[in-house]
Amino acid sequence: MSEAASTRVALAKSTTTRKTPRRSPSGPAAVPPGTAGTTALLPSLAPLLHEWLPRQRWFAGKGRPVTGFSLVAATEILPLDPSAAGPGLLHLLVRAHQPNSPARSHDDCYQLLLGVRGSLPARLAAARIGQVTDGPLAGRTLYEGLHDPRVADLLLERFRNPGSLGPLRFERAAPIEPGLTPRVLDAEQSNSSLVYGDAYILKIFRRVFPGTNPDLELPLALAREGCGRVPAPVAWFEAATPEPLTLGVLQPFLHGAKDGWQLALGALGAGRDFVPEARALGRATAEVHTALAAALPTPALLQSQTRHLVTGMVERLEAAAQAVPALVPYVPGLRTAFDAVTALGHQGRSWAAQRVHGDLHLGQTLRGEDGFWTLIDFEGEPAKPLPERRSPQPPVRDVAGMLRSFDYAARTHRPWSPEWAARCRAAYCEGYAEAAGTDPRSEPELLRAHETDKAVYEVLYEARHRPDWLPVPMAAIQRLAATTV
Repeated sequence: MSEAASTRVALAKSTTTRKTPRRSPSGPAAVPPGTAGTTALLPSLAPLLHEWLPRQRWFAGKGRPVTGFSLVAATEILPLDPSAAGPGLLHLLVRAHQPNSPARSHDDCYQLLLGVRGSLPARLAAARIGQVTDGPLAGRTLYEGLHDPRVADLLLERFRNPGSLGPLRFERAAPIEPGLTPRVLDAEQSNSSLVYGDAYILKIFRRVFPGTNPDLELPLALAREGCGRVPAPVAWFEAATPEPLTLGVLQPFLHGAKDGWQLALGALGAGRDFVPEARALGRATAEVHTALAAALPTPALLQSQTRHLVTGMVERLEAAAQAVPALVPYVPGLRTAFDAVTALGHQGRSWAAQRVHGDLHLGQTLRGEDGFWTLIDFEGEPAKPLPERRSPQPPVRDVAGMLRSFDYAARTHRPWSPEWAARCRAAYCEGYAEAAGTDPRSEPELLRAHETDKAVYEVLYEARHRPDWLPVPMAAIQRLAATTV
């Protein structure tokens, strides 16, 4: 059977528990001929998805009920065995309908890789979603396909032999060796990852947006500039819609590398300074920023853009103060950080803006066994809209994120060592200046504003999710509210 005959693709608007279907990102689409049963597929899976999807760590809509689903696209990557003896693999793009909060104007679209078997082997019991009771898959068992080695092997083979499969498009930038044993990484939060041997890591984006994901776009741009501080994409796949949906990226796996957060905690636990590492990490950050500035546009942050930037910071501060009363006494002092940037803008001051990492902290860095630092995970803050994550920002935004990360690391140790963090912060800025030619501390108003904005975000996050950690950002809030520049 040919691939075209064995692969059934649906770009349908099937819905469950909604009377009015919503359009997919690609607009209205008809069910192609030969896809019998496709329109019945999602309604038959909906009862299982209602239970399973909200429990996943990468599901962004926790706390709000799911009122229904609509099918954006469905592809059989591994055709279902009519005898039900072997597995099948369904790739679904599903929109989950939920009551929208004020900050959300659309329903989230999720990427699902669902294994289908007549009966589930014991080794896959933990991946079980449930048994389908009706529809085209009636009587078969649904499970999380990434945990099935046969399914994971198939994904790697798709990258080795790129091309189109229905709406899915597989691209490859370098040869890929075969026969690598896959394993799932359990530490992922907003995405899922597979490691193949010790050679590659495949990140699967679970919540997908129209437009190229920065975690593909920026590493590709850095690779074109010859920047070795970020692993170059080996392969990737997308859904072909008017705007592509980035679905996953395959990159080299840095075997033996350790993340900066664990290294910092190890240094603290051993009573050792982290200054050399912080300085080297500052140089690595500057090299990435320099390469991004060379590869992509660098518009100036003029008065109108500055006003928009500061307005967002002020709005976040006011919202956080309403939610966290402990923040209220510090609001006037914190506002001075934002007012200082506004005043400079009114005086005609402008700043350079460019593409940046967007969510930089110690956990987004890896140091190899040779001491070489690498930056990873360029997706940006997943909670923010993709256009915002792809917009040029002042480079000090990344610097501020790393400075806050040193504070967090220092606070995990008892007794707390603010001097340890201060030395790391200074060394990081010095290393950055060595590579970039400009010290981020030479723009004190802009740096303070971004660090304040980050600390305000941290206060709100910790108050909601980890109250025991609230003293960490509150210590920074006290310092920043009393700072004058």
